Amino acid sequence: AVVSTQSTGQVLLLLTTLLYHYTTPRVVMAIAASIASRLQSRFLPSVLQVINESYMHNVPKDSETHFKVVIVSAEFEGMTLIKRHRAVNTELKEELQQIHALSIVARTPKQWESSPEFAESPQCMGGSKR
Repeated sequence: AVVSTQSTGQVLLLLTTLLYHYTTPRVVMAIAASIASRLQSRFLPSVLQVINESYMHNVPKDSETHFKVVIVSAEFEGMTLIKRHRAVNTELKEELQQIHALSIVARTPKQWESSPEFAESPQCMGGSKR
């Protein structure tokens, strides 16, 4: 699932709603929506993607356990990368108690403009398969 915003700062929950309506109609992605809502309210991002990567792991179908957040906000100007991550983690304190993993890509608008790509997450190795 992907929840994202355009430069207008409006959350495109319609995309997520349509995606789940046609793929898994009875699934409510409560954690993904909560993550998107909190980050949208706190950071007013120009880009926000909340990607449910749980399908890449050994978890039940339709789980909400592993997420990647891609967030671009002027709020990050002057902050080190670790401070950006801490700010996101602080805002998602409640959600972090319900999930297993959160990957964060946090950039300023200028950084995003020069490099709007981000690495794909690796496939799960199953915990003990190293």
